[in-house]
Parts: sequence; C-alpha cells; structure tokens
Amino acid sequence: MPPPPAPVVTLVVTLLSLCPPGRCPPAPTQPHAIRLEGDLTLGGLFPVHARGPAGVPCGPVKKEKGIHRLEAMLYALDRVNGDPRVLPNLTLGARILDTCSRDTYALEQALSFVRSLLPPEGGEGSCPDGSAPRRPPPERLVGVIGASASSVSIMVANVLRLFAIPQISYASTAPELSDPGRYEFFSRVVPPDSYQAQAMVAVVRALGWSYVSTLASEGNYGESGVEAFVQSSREAGLYWLYWDILGILGIPGYTGLYWLYWFILGYTGIYWVILAHWPLRATTVRAALRPPVQSSCKASLYWLYWGYWVILVYIGLYWVILGYTGTLASEGNYSKSGIKAFIQGSCEAGGLCIAQSIKIPREPKPGEFAKVIGRLMETSTARGVVLFANEDDIRRVLQAATLANLSGHFSWVGSDSWGAKMAPVQGLEEAADGAITILPKRASVPGFDEYFTSRSLENNRRNLWFHEFWEDDFNCRLPHNTEPQGDGTGGAAVRKCTGRERIGRDSPYEQEGKVQFVIDAVLAMAHGLHSLLGEACPGGGLCAHMDPPDGRRLLTHIRRVAFNGSAGTPVSFNENGDAPGRYDIFQFQGGNGTGAYRAVGQWVQGLHLQEDAMAWGSNSSSPPPSVCSLPCGPGERKKPVKGVPCCWHCELCGGYQYRADLLTCLPCAPHLRPTPNRTACRPTPVLRLSWGHPCAAVPLALATLGLMATAFVLATFVKHHETPIVKASGRELSYVLLAGIALVYAITFLMVAEPGVGVCALRRLFLGAGMSLTYAALLTKTNRIYRIFEQGKRSVTPPRFISPTSQLVITFTLSGLQWVAAATWLLIRPPHALIDYEMGRTPDPEAARGVLRCDMAEGATLACLAYALLLMLTCTVYAVKARGVPETFNEAKPIGFAMYTTCVVWLAFGPIFFGAAQSAERVHVQTATLTVSMSLSASVPLGLLYAPKVYVILLHPERNQPKRPRADPPP
Repeated sequence: MPPPPAPVVTLVVTLLSLCPPGRCPPAPTQPHAIRLEGDLTLGGLFPVHARGPAGVPCGPVKKEKGIHRLEAMLYALDRVNGDPRVLPNLTLGARILDTCSRDTYALEQALSFVRSLLPPEGGEGSCPDGSAPRRPPPERLVGVIGASASSVSIMVANVLRLFAIPQISYASTAPELSDPGRYEFFSRVVPPDSYQAQAMVAVVRALGWSYVSTLASEGNYGESGVEAFVQSSREAGLYWLYWDILGILGIPGYTGLYWLYWFILGYTGIYWVILAHWPLRATTVRAALRPPVQSSCKASLYWLYWGYWVILVYIGLYWVILGYTGTLASEGNYSKSGIKAFIQGSCEAGGLCIAQSIKIPREPKPGEFAKVIGRLMETSTARGVVLFANEDDIRRVLQAATLANLSGHFSWVGSDSWGAKMAPVQGLEEAADGAITILPKRASVPGFDEYFTSRSLENNRRNLWFHEFWEDDFNCRLPHNTEPQGDGTGGAAVRKCTGRERIGRDSPYEQEGKVQFVIDAVLAMAHGLHSLLGEACPGGGLCAHMDPPDGRRLLTHIRRVAFNGSAGTPVSFNENGDAPGRYDIFQFQGGNGTGAYRAVGQWVQGLHLQEDAMAWGSNSSSPPPSVCSLPCGPGERKKPVKGVPCCWHCELCGGYQYRADLLTCLPCAPHLRPTPNRTACRPTPVLRLSWGHPCAAVPLALATLGLMATAFVLATFVKHHETPIVKASGRELSYVLLAGIALVYAITFLMVAEPGVGVCALRRLFLGAGMSLTYAALLTKTNRIYRIFEQGKRSVTPPRFISPTSQLVITFTLSGLQWVAAATWLLIRPPHALIDYEMGRTPDPEAARGVLRCDMAEGATLACLAYALLLMLTCTVYAVKARGVPETFNEAKPIGFAMYTTCVVWLAFGPIFFGAAQSAERVHVQTATLTVSMSLSASVPLGLLYAPKVYVILLHPERNQPKRPRADPPP
C-alpha cells in the first residue's frame, strides 16, 4: 500500500492530537477490540453496544445486530482460513472494533486502523548506541468489513479513502454511498436504498395507489438522506403539499436566506471571474461583455463567466419552479436516504404523488405520535403510508393509530427496517394487518446456526464481549461481574451463570437477518485478495508486491469478484460497488392478537407480486384505495388541482361536448352529438316530416277539404254560369278568386312534401302566389265597389276601369309582381335542400335532430308572404271604407267581414310561428302553423263570399231568377 500524501498525514495526526482524553482509542492493543493474528488483517466495525446515555459512549450490548454479526465475521474467517482453495499458505487475521451505534465514536475507533500507517509522532528516534530502534512490523491492514449504520460508514469511508483501504459494508444502504467520487473505496454486499425504493414504488403502483404519505424516523437511518431526497424530488418535478424538511417551513427568514444565498453565490462568481483574474479597471467589466479576440486567457475567462451565469440562472429557475417540495424525514442516512430513493423511484415510474412527508423526531415528546396520526388524517384519502422508520418508531406509530381508533384505515408499506420482524407489531396486529414490508433477499446460513449454538464461555474467549451477551441472553450474572445484583427495582436477585447454559436450548435463538451479508462481505474480501495475490505473487504467499498491499489494485479485484455466497445467492458488485437489488416482499396477515408474515412476491430488476396470496381483511378482497381523487366517471374530465398533479375535480362535459381525453372536453361536429356516456360522438338522426305526422295530417286534412269545397263551388258556378247570382258576383273575378283559393290550399301539399330541389323551387313560386292572387282579386273587387259609389256621389259618370276586362288586368298585374319577385329569387339563388342541425339543436343532446328543410329560413318564408299580406291589409282598408255602401251591394260587407277575420288569423299566426319552442319539432310546428293559417285565410272568403251564393243557387233557386220588368201603372 503506498504511503499517504503528506497533507493527509498531517490531517490525521491533527485529528488524533485533538481527541479529548478518554475518548481516543488507545493504541494497538486496546481492550475494546478483538485482535486475531494473521498474515493479512481485516478490520471489522460492528454495533456491539447500543448508543449510551449523555456523556457515556456505549450502552447495553446488542445481541442480534452486534454479537450475531460479529460472530458471523469470525465464522467467515474460520471458513476462509480452513479452505485451501482460498489464500493458500496465508492466514487472515482481524481487528474488530465496537462502534457503539454512534458515528462519532466509530470514527474515533476507526482511526486506530490507520495508526500503524503513520510515522511516529517524535520521528524514528535512535537508541543510546546511536542505532535505529527496532520496531515490530506494521500491521498489514488490507480492508475493513463494515459498518452497519450508513452514518457510520460515511464517516469511516472518508478516512479510509485517504489511505486507499477498501471497505465492504454488510448493512449500509444509503444511496449517497454509491457516489464513486466521494466513496470510491466503499463497496457493499447489500443493495442500496435506491433499489429498495424502486421496489417500494413498484409495490405502491401495483396496489393501484397514486397518492401516499411518507413517514421517517430521525436518526441514524437517514441523517444525510433528506437533502438528497429533496434534490431528487426537485429534479423529478414532484409537487408536495407540505414542506417540513428539518423544520424549514418554520424558519421565519427562509425567504431572506434564499435570496442571500443567491446573492453570495452570484457575487462570488463575479468576483472570482472578473475581479480576481483581471486588473480592476473601468474597462474590465465592459470587456467581459464582448468576446476577446487576442488574449486566449481572457477569452477563456469570458466564456467561463457567461457559462457560469447560464448555469446559475438554470439552477435558480429549477429551484424556483420545481423547488416547492416538502418532506419530513429522519436525520439519518437510512430514513432520509430511503425516502429520497423512494421518491426518485416514484419519479421514474411516474404518476405518484406525495400527500405528506413527516419526520419523527429523534426524541419525541409525549403526544408526538398522536400528532403524526393527526397530520396523516389531514389527507385522509392518502391511506397508503410509506415508512422508513426504526422498530421503536414503527411500533409507536401503530400504537397511536390504535388509540385513535384508526386500525385498518392506513395501509403501511415498510422498508427493510421493518422487514419481517415481530417486535414492532406484537400486540398491535390489527393496526398492522395488511402491511407490506420489504427485505433484501436473503437466506439462512445453516453452518452458522451450528457454529453459533455451539459457542460457550470456554470455547469463545476470542470474543471479548461474549460474556456480556451470555449474561443478557440467559438473564444471569457471571461470577466476575461486580455490578450489584437485582433488577434495580427491589426485585429478586438475578441468578448466577453456571457456564453450562446452551444457546438455542436455554434461550431462544433465531439467526439475525444480516448474518448472510456479513459472511459474504468477508468472502468477497477474501476472493479479491486471492485474485490479487495470484496476479501480484504468482509463486504463492506474500511477496514484495504485497508488502504493503496496494489498496487500489485490491479494490479493482474486489469489484470483479463473482461467486455464490454463503447462502448460495450470487455475490457481485457494479461499477459503484453496489450489490444488485434483490428483495422479498412480505405482507403481515393477522388480527385478533395473532398474525404472521407471508411472502407475497419478490423484486429482482422488476416486481413479481402474487396478488392472490395477499389478504386485505374480511370485508375486502382488494387493497384499499389511496388516491387523492376518485377516477372520473364516463363523460367527465379531470380538472387538476394546481400544484398537486394527482388531485383533480371531475367536471361533466356539458352540452354537445365529449371527453376527448382525461383532461379535455371537445365539442362534437355540427352533424354529430355525444354518446350517452360522452366518450365519443355519433351521427345526429335526421328528422323528416312524414305524411302521417300530426303536424302534417291536420293541415293536409284541412287543405283537402278546402280543395274539395273549392271544386264544388267552382262546379256550381260553372253550371249556373248564366244565373243572376253568378253574374252579379262578377264571374271573371269570382273564377280568379277561386283559383287563388285553390292555390292556397294546394301549397300545403308542397310544404309537407320531402324537400328537394324541385319541391323547394315550387315552394318559392307558389307559397305567396295563391294568397297574392286571392287578395289581388278581393282588392280589385273592393276597390271597384268603393270607386263606383264614391264617383256616384259626385257625378253620374261611371268611374274608369270597372269593366270585367279591366278588373282582370288589374288583378293579374297585382299578383304578377309576386311571380316576378319569386322568379328573380330563383335565378339569383337557386334553391336546394339541406339538413339543418342547428335548428334541431336542443339543450338535451339526446333530443337533438337534424331537420331536412329547404334553404328558406323564417325570414325568407315571411318574405314570400310579405307582398300578399300587404295586399290583404290594403284590401282591409278598402273594406273599411266601403262599409257604408247600400245593402243591395251585398258583397261589400261580406268582403269586409272576411278581411277582418283574415287579419285576426294572421295576427294569431305570428306568436305561434315565432314562439315555437326550440326543439327538433320546431320546424314541423312552424310548418303546421303556416299551412293551417293559410288554409284558414282561404276558407274565410270561401265561406263568407261563396257559401251564401251556393246556398241560394242550390236550395233556393227561386231567388236566382231574373226579375220581370215592372209594368207602368195606368194613367
């Protein structure tokens, strides 16, 4: 191993000199270390004791995590030294230290690994005779196994990398230890939390959850993980409801600190680039704003300056836009790093939001866990809770949920700190029922069970702490123990140990979960040494190339090893020194005071979950929902809640809209309407007015009766063409009037017929033609009567244009204007039929219909009738004027009454025609209104003018005889 550089030596010596008395580990033969002689030495770091109270570095012994793991290393060393195929002719020794579950204490202990590599503090010195002193050969420390906690491994790795000493951990899972730039000599046989988080995210997504909370302990499980977790969440753009990382939300001046940070960073960059490298002149700053063309140095600084600001602005925008994140995690490398890795995995999977991220304080106050449950209930729909917490915190969370009567409300997803342990759930089975836990895939090592259960005080003197384990495991006191006996509460004295107790027989025994990984770490180091020795010393044994060993070369060989470990599982490392991720998925199933963990799947580069093996209580066969918002129903779109992408409101796509995608409602095309569930559009049915429809049958019946009556009147008049009544009524105009009435009745059939080019053309021509002809004839007749009697008042000379021929010319001239206008319209704008979807567009799309009609809107229809209505009003005016004519002119008053009645009919027509409700039947109602009004307006003159005449002609023919001339009286 090459000597460390001088600055490193100075740094380490300074650290050693600053250790307070009683805190620095004594030199090489310290009493709190296990020393096994060997040709090559492996260091070992184990949490043999728990963290001590204030002022005391170490607490009680830890049986499983401490002694079991330590004995696993001793067992592995025995296997390697007894295997002639691995490191033949060499023996592996060990120096095993106790970290006392405290990172600072572990650092002090780890410094003893490098003491032998440093020169003596006072120099080499000399003997009295002037000769150089003879010193024992330095310990050949080739690598370190450990540590357990990530916080300890981080501190130790920072020291070991200075001396190029490889380190293999059996339990540290913090993702930041995968950084080869900072921890290049660190490797581990357990997968990092980044893999664990991916597995947990996969589990959460497999359960159909999109909205979960995270809960983490403050402590060694994740001291430095929160910062990395926050950075990861910013990079992924996750949104958070709460920001509680290390109480940052409660810092009053956080905004000021934010801007102060950027000010200092920006000022430092400007100073370093411009002021520290260029002469301080007024032109310097201006020069920075344009690229220099002569000085290559200044050109480099110019681009460096602007590159710096580009990066600075980018980071600032990234922080401002995506930095509104919040977590609540432990001050410990496990919890915070685990949360970070979980969120990173959720980002990669997508579609997962964090409702809350809550931190459990290192020393919780009374009622703290009740507050935790209360905060979780603030987002009660986030029933899934991801835990990165230690055993004690897990148990107290379950207790708080039970006290709050919320057993069964939350579904827990626990990390490997929960694993398959019964201690956190004992007595709290109902609260823990259904919990999903994850554990690195592992298997029991049968040889270790036989080895460990055979350990006794007599055959295990190499373990300096085994007697503490013995007393704790068998609840007895050894004779040399001088501590006062008793339980400390006045109870009975603890019995004395006999030494004949046996592990597994007189005390419960279960292999600790990380034993396999401790053994695999030792075997990986041994295989790496074996490969290096084969390359550096082909002749076998130690050679000059291995004295001292080269740590960098050893690291290269360690990263290349690939073998089946102690439990038959493969052992290998990637380029960052991480083991591949392999996890078992468990579910705690039970209640009513009983329960057990059941394997329900595994994660090996992907999740394989046995959903049929999972249980969710007696009332459900599926996992409880853990979503911010329930899925929207058919035809509803999601309206996201600002800042929380997994939360939304459901809005129904209204009117004629359909749901185009989850977030968008789009209107259907004019000829389409949405399906009942509003997931697509469908064609709108076309409504055609059939002959049997009520809106057609009634007008057709009236029109048919009218035509029959008109034909009957016409036939009567033709038959009695020479009778006085027919002659007196003005035969020519009477026939023209009957023709106009017949046209009015006939138009009903055109209005009911299915629209087409021909039908639409005939409608334009004849819609107003019949009424124009009818009212032109009536106007001419009324005007003739009025002019005759007005002229008679002034003169005996008859007025002009009262002959039948003149009357016909006037009538056809007035009605011909209607024909000319209609023909012009046909030429300018040829008619066509269309399907009007807007006319049949109702508030309810289900009632919408397309209406087949001619290209005549309501205004065009009135335009066709406008001239005829004008003739009608003019005729009414003349009828009013002619109301005083003698009764012998019996047509004047019937014409006036007919016109009054016709005006009433058309006054009623307007509100009915324009006031029809907006519906698919509107056009049919309007058609019926129009045709009935026209039939009634035709029936009025038919009934008032012609019915009395027909009555007399047919029933009283005696009145239809020419009167004989009266004889003159005799003189």
